[in-house]
Amino acid sequence: MENSSQNKNDKKSLILFVSAMLIFGTVGIFRRFIPVSSALLACFRGLSGALFLVIPAFIQKKKLRNNIGKKNFLILIVTGILIGLNWLLLFEAYNYTTVATATLCYYMEPTIVVLLSPLVLKEKLTVKKSLCALAAIVGMVFVSGVIEGEGMSFTDLKGVLFGLGAAVLYSAVVLMNKKVPGIDAYEKTTIQLFSASIILVPYLLIFEDFTAIKLNALAIIMMIIVGLLHTGIAYAMYFGSMDGLQAQSIAIFSYLDPIFAVILSAVLLREPMTLFGIIGAVLIIGAAMISEVTFKRKSVSV
Repeated sequence: MENSSQNKNDKKSLILFVSAMLIFGTVGIFRRFIPVSSALLACFRGLSGALFLVIPAFIQKKKLRNNIGKKNFLILIVTGILIGLNWLLLFEAYNYTTVATATLCYYMEPTIVVLLSPLVLKEKLTVKKSLCALAAIVGMVFVSGVIEGEGMSFTDLKGVLFGLGAAVLYSAVVLMNKKVPGIDAYEKTTIQLFSASIILVPYLLIFEDFTAIKLNALAIIMMIIVGLLHTGIAYAMYFGSMDGLQAQSIAIFSYLDPIFAVILSAVLLREPMTLFGIIGAVLIIGAAMISEVTFKRKSVSV
């Protein structure tokens, strides 16, 4: 008999998960109003998010690395480093192209995972997943603007490449996370967030001109929001809702993030989006969703 939490979605968990996705969908908007380097913002995000998660655990005297093992701990550190670099590239993508385009490039990640799974995880590449991957790639071409004959400016091209680079790094994180199952989500995330921030410290010490940083009150508030709300609180809500949701519901509602980001970029930032861009967005997000949906026949129990 299956666990009841697997058969239905808990209302509270659903609200928490959807809220987390909507919060994640606004990070690109906030990035536009924070005048610091992508490396500094990514480092601050990782550190503040990790502290937000670890302080309650410290108060509750909950120990980290509980039965994790050295090998798994090393994998979590490596994935944390990749997350930090992934954030750096994503924040750079927001700097060079529209929030919508950067977000859609980033959401090529499920397609990259599908294409790499046969090589890395020895999973079978089904016809459905192959067609979805093809549709997402076509969508990416549409989003790039190449199909309209105008091409892209060098600035937009850099944004697209940064976004795709972030997607590749996060794909590696997803694939590596599958090699460390059974670890508490909060512990896993805390280790990864600390690693994400620490890896960027040497880069900042070498290349960052701290004397040139000028922040007004609004920028400081927005940085704190990105660190606490978009990372600490959103991650806590995200992982805290997992046990009360079906796996398929998690997969489907995850795409509220890019949909919300695309809508906000058009409404709040007035970023233009062509008909081909809209079709491309539908292809990328739709293909990723359909690829993860599993259709099952209803069985009759006696």
